Amino acid sequence: MIPISDSIKSKGFPTTNVLLIVFTVFVFLEEIVSPNPDSFIAKYSLIPQLVNFSNTSTLLPFITAIFLHGGFLHIVSNMLFLWVFGDNIEGYFGVLFFLFIYFASGIVGNITQYVLAPDSTIPMLGASGAIAGILGSYFILFPNSKIKTLVPFFGFLTIVDIPATVMLGYWFLLQVISGAFSLTATSAGGIAFFAHIGGFATGIILTLLMRPFISGAFNLRL
Repeated sequence: MIPISDSIKSKGFPTTNVLLIVFTVFVFLEEIVSPNPDSFIAKYSLIPQLVNFSNTSTLLPFITAIFLHGGFLHIVSNMLFLWVFGDNIEGYFGVLFFLFIYFASGIVGNITQYVLAPDSTIPMLGASGAIAGILGSYFILFPNSKIKTLVPFFGFLTIVDIPATVMLGYWFLLQVISGAFSLTATSAGGIAFFAHIGGFATGIILTLLMRPFISGAFNLRL
């Protein structure tokens, strides 16, 4: 299922959300035009085996890996989800809390995946955990929203309005099931499903904790 738009109108222009998308695309372009893309990925992605908690420099990839992507389909799908769902989270919480949810979810998602495979030499990269946090927040804040979604139907693509709770609930359930199967998979690499799960759960928890304390002081917009 591919989201196209939602029924919740943005509160003003989502400047921060757009800047996140632009910067992430810029980093991806830097990645693919680098003289040695593999070295670029090795430097900024999260490679669990290289993490040393007594050396803070090895912890930076928990953040920098959020801006890397494994190919055009990877970044296009991630940025599409961020475009559709991120504007409303920015509009609801404002810049500071929106960025806090995004990066906290991305970091926790990376940590979740790291804990399950701390000796892995496979680079972890992508904004999926951070965006999963935005989806988790949206799940809580806008349960009655309708998501205009492109879905396959008997070999054809059709556009259907799907309730946010149904679409995002299905998405999360798919991550849990896929994550469970990945634990028994013999092949290395693939999708970091537990980064998605950790990010989504973080977005839900932070939204539930932060929603009662929203005030004009924190609702800063660019």
